[in-house]
Amino acid sequence: MFKRSRRAALLAALAAGSLALTACGGGDDGSSGSAKELKLWHYEGPDSAMGVAWNQAIKEFEASHPGVKVKFEEKGFEQIQKTAPMVLNSKDAPDIMEYNKGNATAGLLAKQGLLTDLTPQVTKRGWDKLLGPTIQTTAKYDAKGVMGGDKWFGIPNYAEYLQVYYNKDMFEKNNVKVPTTFDEFVTALDTFAKKGITPLSNAGAEYMAQQYLYQLALTKADQTWVDNFERYTGKVDFHDAAWTYGATTFADWVKKGYIAKNSVSIKAEDAGTTFISGKFPMMFSGSWWYGRFQKEIKNFEWGTFLWPDTNLTLGSSGNLWVVPQGSKNKDLAYDFIDITMKKGIQNTLGNNGGVPVAADEADVTDAKSKELIKNFTTLTGKNALAYYPDWPVAGFYDTFVAQTQKLINGSATPDKVLTDLQKAYDSGLPK
Repeated sequence: MFKRSRRAALLAALAAGSLALTACGGGDDGSSGSAKELKLWHYEGPDSAMGVAWNQAIKEFEASHPGVKVKFEEKGFEQIQKTAPMVLNSKDAPDIMEYNKGNATAGLLAKQGLLTDLTPQVTKRGWDKLLGPTIQTTAKYDAKGVMGGDKWFGIPNYAEYLQVYYNKDMFEKNNVKVPTTFDEFVTALDTFAKKGITPLSNAGAEYMAQQYLYQLALTKADQTWVDNFERYTGKVDFHDAAWTYGATTFADWVKKGYIAKNSVSIKAEDAGTTFISGKFPMMFSGSWWYGRFQKEIKNFEWGTFLWPDTNLTLGSSGNLWVVPQGSKNKDLAYDFIDITMKKGIQNTLGNNGGVPVAADEADVTDAKSKELIKNFTTLTGKNALAYYPDWPVAGFYDTFVAQTQKLINGSATPDKVLTDLQKAYDSGLPK
């Protein structure tokens, strides 16, 4: 998912390219005139389900638009996350780009006037008919940038959720049963730990650690709790039973050796590759790893299971196609989005380890992909998707990373961590 080796160079290039800032906004007529190029950015690896499907979409776009070439530039997730406001407010803005969903990202850019309101195109092209209510929530924002609003500022063409990936060979070798309850899950963690095997791959320097903590909190939460936290519909108390359980249990799991202390500086890419290498029996992370694991895990059998005994888990629509307000070729951008919503591209997503939003399930033939989609259907069927912990307020991602690192290295108590999360959350709420 991330391209760390290129990150520094790409950040430098972005910064250099953004020296000449232009005024925000501009025309919204969507005209592409005699354009010969569509400038597209996304951050999916070429072997991921999205990378494979979107490469196919690029070919179909060029075939259906003679004389127009897609100028694709691969970016990094965090690169775009950190620099998007600066880049989109410059002459270097792409015509279309992938961007993270949520109040602190797409919502913030929409509020700042940096994204095109796609509502007329949604109605005209029928995209709303292809996306269920849960998926639509993260594509629509109000004037304050809060998701679930009345205008479309992005279009997701896939979905995602978190699950536990496990190494079947390590389970069998250590006589560990695949857990179906939370107690069995803890027993499995404890069995591996007592054998000197750290059971959970983790990345303290990026999103993974905070997602463990959030999932633990979700086991004690309900939908009202999620809406209060993510959509500001009620008071949020970081010292309530759910957050307290999440933080204290996460810290306890570090002490017991379920999560390695040296994972404090590990990044998500490294956590994923160490699971691929067979060094960890389990990893709790997103469906975005699925296609890659299908292609790269060669030396052991693997499977997945949903976090046991919880009514809520992390997940949502996938990231969004957004059209910057400064796009020079909006009509072409809309055409490209339209192609990614077609059955052919959706079926390709489904057969390469992605979770399509508008595929013909009969055309998804890969057995593992069917299992992935089945699990997603199970979660959406009980309205179990609870989004992500870094979404509510701008800058919360970095705050959450820093605070969970303190739990891993023991430099702060769960109570202190929750107090600091409360301060960051409260200070970032819309005024």
